[in-house]
Amino acid sequence: MIKRFHALYVGQIELDNIGRNGTPANDRRYSNERLSEVFWAARDVARLMDEMGYYCLWTAEHHFQREGYECLPNLIQLGLWLATQTRHLKFGCAFNILPMWHPIRLAEDYAMADIVTDGRVIMGVGRGYHTREMETLGAPLLDTEANRAIFEEGLDLLLKCFNEEAFHFKGKYFECPPPVPYRGYRLEEITVVPRPKHLPVEIWMPIASGKTIDLMAQKGLKAMVTLNGEKILDDVVRAYHGACARHGRPKQLGQDMIWGAGIYLADTQQEAMRRLEPSHDERYKWFAPFGFVRYADEEGRTWGTPGAPARVPSLADGVEQKAWFCGPPTHVIDGIKSIEAKYPGLEDFMIHWAEGLPPDEFKEQLRWFARDVMPAFNRS
Repeated sequence: MIKRFHALYVGQIELDNIGRNGTPANDRRYSNERLSEVFWAARDVARLMDEMGYYCLWTAEHHFQREGYECLPNLIQLGLWLATQTRHLKFGCAFNILPMWHPIRLAEDYAMADIVTDGRVIMGVGRGYHTREMETLGAPLLDTEANRAIFEEGLDLLLKCFNEEAFHFKGKYFECPPPVPYRGYRLEEITVVPRPKHLPVEIWMPIASGKTIDLMAQKGLKAMVTLNGEKILDDVVRAYHGACARHGRPKQLGQDMIWGAGIYLADTQQEAMRRLEPSHDERYKWFAPFGFVRYADEEGRTWGTPGAPARVPSLADGVEQKAWFCGPPTHVIDGIKSIEAKYPGLEDFMIHWAEGLPPDEFKEQLRWFARDVMPAFNRS
């Protein structure tokens, strides 16, 4: 049963001339002052969520996006600062792009955040999907096999940093420590100083294509699934559930998963869709070319695969797929509960901030959702 409510902010500024026929995504350019707005937007939303009883604000790591869609380069730094602006809210990393980090530096940064915030920063890792940032920062992406290999090796090293008091690691990409002399002896092991306070570390990862589900289950990672159509969502939940059972980590269906959907509240579904549509369309102008249309057709085929639709989705498509819920609170509650009922272990629901929606409008949606939707799930 859903108990905790989250929001996802990928780090967009307040975009102008949005919508399907608005400014083309690749043509957007903004000043440094405008691009810096993301920090104050994150602060204001975090303060509101803290007041309204939300559990966690998740943000996304990205680089070089002069277009204004994803402008937060360091999630642990951001979480540290936002923790000083709030009292209870947690801050999730969705996601630290592991191939662009040295795993030990990431482990050290997280350990400090975990200690000084008393566990209010949540670790997340991902493989990345932007060639511009990945290849520029020395991480493979065009070579998908190298991307997978460096991610998996980096994850193993990250887990050693968290879980072992002292260790030696030797792989294809990392050797820690190297066999060098140190103060009169040969260095054979190292210790991360300090290690996190809260162990074992809770680590989340997105499920996009499903190719990493088995690895996630094997390593004990938790899963985030957002804006998936109902059929794709069900496939993913059941695949993760089955993989966890195979690796000796049995769970209830939906347990250790965050399900995310788009939300817009209004007096009627028609009014909600009218207001949300430009922001929804702005999102897919940017994200659809990266393959982020996770809907299924009547045959069960994922959009973009042979025979299935390949077009940019409309908001009506998203509502039909139950990836977006629009309308009065009772309608949205019923929609969320229709998914919740399938998965007895599901405890976490996340609101996706549609990338074109202005901050003030999103904050009003958060207030309304907290006031009129969240109480329907308060079973304490």
